Amino acid sequence: MRIPPSPPVDAVKFCEFVTESPTPFHAVSNLTTRLLASGFKPISERKPDLAEFKPGAKLFYTRNQSSLVAFTLPSSSNASDASTETSISFAVGHLDSPCLKVRPNSKRSKAGYLQVGVELYGGGIWHSWFDRDLSLAGRVIVSTSPGSGSASGSEPKYVSKLVKIDRPLLRIPTLAIHLDRTANDAFKFNKETEFLPILGLIADQLNDASGSGNGNGNPGPKSRSGTPQPFGSRSGSGAATPARMDLDEGSGGRDEVNIAGMEEKHHPLLLAVLADELGCSISDIQDFELSLFDVQPSAVGGLSNEFIFSPRCDNLMTSFCSIEGLCDAVDSIDATNTDDSIRCVILFDNEEVGSVSHHGAESNLLPSFVERIVSLPEYSKIGYHQMLANSFLVSADMGHAVNPNYENRYETNHAPRINGGIVIKTNANQRYTSNAQTTFLLRRVAKRAGVPVQEFEIRNDSSCGSTVGPHLSTHVRTVDIGLAQLSMHSIRETAGSADVRYYIQFFKTYFDALAGYDRDLKID
Repeated sequence: MRIPPSPPVDAVKFCEFVTESPTPFHAVSNLTTRLLASGFKPISERKPDLAEFKPGAKLFYTRNQSSLVAFTLPSSSNASDASTETSISFAVGHLDSPCLKVRPNSKRSKAGYLQVGVELYGGGIWHSWFDRDLSLAGRVIVSTSPGSGSASGSEPKYVSKLVKIDRPLLRIPTLAIHLDRTANDAFKFNKETEFLPILGLIADQLNDASGSGNGNGNPGPKSRSGTPQPFGSRSGSGAATPARMDLDEGSGGRDEVNIAGMEEKHHPLLLAVLADELGCSISDIQDFELSLFDVQPSAVGGLSNEFIFSPRCDNLMTSFCSIEGLCDAVDSIDATNTDDSIRCVILFDNEEVGSVSHHGAESNLLPSFVERIVSLPEYSKIGYHQMLANSFLVSADMGHAVNPNYENRYETNHAPRINGGIVIKTNANQRYTSNAQTTFLLRRVAKRAGVPVQEFEIRNDSSCGSTVGPHLSTHVRTVDIGLAQLSMHSIRETAGSADVRYYIQFFKTYFDALAGYDRDLKID
């Protein structure tokens, strides 16, 4: 009997990371945990302590809980020896993936079913979401002190908490083949009317809300996960009092806590599950951003464990590997003494919808970081524009592996293979930003890292995707790279298990060596 080789350790760690990161909020939380383990210190973008920006510092900050900036300052930098050649080695990617997001008013029902209104986010392969075991994850704004809040002001009245419900809650059912004999010929559906997930049965909700107290202080009905049913809580007379009507005598009967009226917008049982998961009452829930996700864990598979079967490879693979590479670079002996370059990973949100947001690649997240660095005494003589001119950026996003069932969709000499190493992505029309200068430097880094390099270009009769690279290349020299994967934007994608180590090793070497290689090349 053939025994398959053990799955690569890095691939297993990646699968664990993806399984625990169903949203950008969770990904940022898990990546910051990794940074803390490597000695990075959190700072606030809104209230930065410039005393923390000292030589050898390892720092990070977040924006909107869904984007991340992690960086190191060289230990040799001081006012007397900071060079006008000092540069920033950027590695950037994104944390979001196509998904379904719960609408602000999601309460829907039809034919005896409870349904949840959803909005499509990004360009997903939406038919892959049918008949999957789906659940909910995201962030919830909750009140910490019902009523008037903290009198002292030392604690916030409201906080954002992450939620991830691991059991299947929702499903988008297909129509039986007996009712649509053309389903295998051309599977088409209306994204508004035929793509609504079911949450439960109306009769079940009515049964859960029909109990009452006995007037002796016994609690009323509970949610199916154990939370007392807050909108059906009963007084001794049996009269129901909605949770949002918890009155504050000092407010003259006005509810100052739950101003969103969440129970009017969303199904009571859905809110009860959230409250139970968060350990709060429904009246504490002020607002939320929730996405649907497939509860099936990521896994290493294939005959020789050569594949990764997972959601969100695009682009959590880059997010995971770039942070691992940065941590490996600064954990290595004398890593901060090798040169005077600044190492920085920036992971954006909203790439899948154009990057136009306060926390996307077209925001001021990168420029404001550079401005903050050059405001330090050690770097003030370099200035903003020269620092950008000196710097280099790797825009890292997943690429397309050749699919054996559709081989004719690929340009003959530019069809990357899974587990074939990093992919340089080129497009003459600047959908990707790679050019001779930036790819030359990248190849030198890859050779030193021992990582193979592949090429990807789209066919002339096909349309080309894009990345965060084109916009960021208006600020700094940029190269677009990635790893080869199958089924991009499906709810389950396929990548290579060996490629994870290649990617990490590439990023580590990039942070170690890029600045030196750049000085060897004369362009302008």
